[in-house]
Amino acid sequence: MHYAFTYPILSHPCHPDLVSGAGVGAVAEAAEAAGFNGFGFTDHPAPSQRWLEAGGHDALDPFVAMAFAAARTTTLRLIPNIVVLPYRNPFIVAKAGATLDLLSGGRFTLAVGTGYLKREFAVLGVDYDDRNALFDEALEAIKAIWTTDDVSFEGRHFTARGITAHPRPLSRPHPPIWIGGNTAIARQRVATYGDGWCPFPAPSSLAATAGTVAMDTFERLRDGVDDLRRRFDAIGRDHSAIDVSFGNAAGGAPGDEDFSADAFLTGVDKLAAMGVTWLQVSMPGDSVAHVCEALDRFGSLVIAPG
Repeated sequence: MHYAFTYPILSHPCHPDLVSGAGVGAVAEAAEAAGFNGFGFTDHPAPSQRWLEAGGHDALDPFVAMAFAAARTTTLRLIPNIVVLPYRNPFIVAKAGATLDLLSGGRFTLAVGTGYLKREFAVLGVDYDDRNALFDEALEAIKAIWTTDDVSFEGRHFTARGITAHPRPLSRPHPPIWIGGNTAIARQRVATYGDGWCPFPAPSSLAATAGTVAMDTFERLRDGVDDLRRRFDAIGRDHSAIDVSFGNAAGGAPGDEDFSADAFLTGVDKLAAMGVTWLQVSMPGDSVAHVCEALDRFGSLVIAPG
């Protein structure tokens, strides 16, 4: 099993230490020392005040923050959670991703989703109702520019004629592409374009808010993985190397006093048996010191014994 976490900016306003260069560097170094395999940042370039007051959170730019972390680490994989692909021109995403992968020594995974905050789409000048079509065309364009020269592409908001973007990513044939979302549409996109599926744990109430499908039990996740494999088989792709990323609620969070490593590891075994290859671990968001303490604790209780 591989272990990752999302940098824990969990509130508005967030703890000031968490949005400092020293804080990002300290957390990245602590994660690597603890044996974590990856981490990343969320993507909210222009959240509304209403969303923030309703329980939303602040955010750093994921590409800038991951680059900062990459300079302080040597093995930690950089996995945003997630890049909202329709927000950006795909050629800009491709350039940022290629640069990050190259400068980090091939440690970048592009994890992407369609997004759900209508006001954020509006302020960025993107039609919310076009997000699925924009997402699909962006995946095609990014893979093309990462792997070929003289690319031509007709998009909804751009026209590319004979574009060649070097330097290319270090990873071959390109950095892994993980696709987020709990729906059958998301899994079909993984089968068509992706190298990994990253659904997120969501009870029915959260799923309704985010416009997705509930994913709050082992059974629902197992059914989703089985469906994903059938979709790979249907188009003749081998699903044996596909990554699946998910969370593990068993045992609690390592930042909590009552965290049970034994219960957590039991959950790990269940998730691994159904095809999960990466576990997203919850980290506290109240201070850099507490995050680093929780990372070290998790490393000693869960990662090292494994």
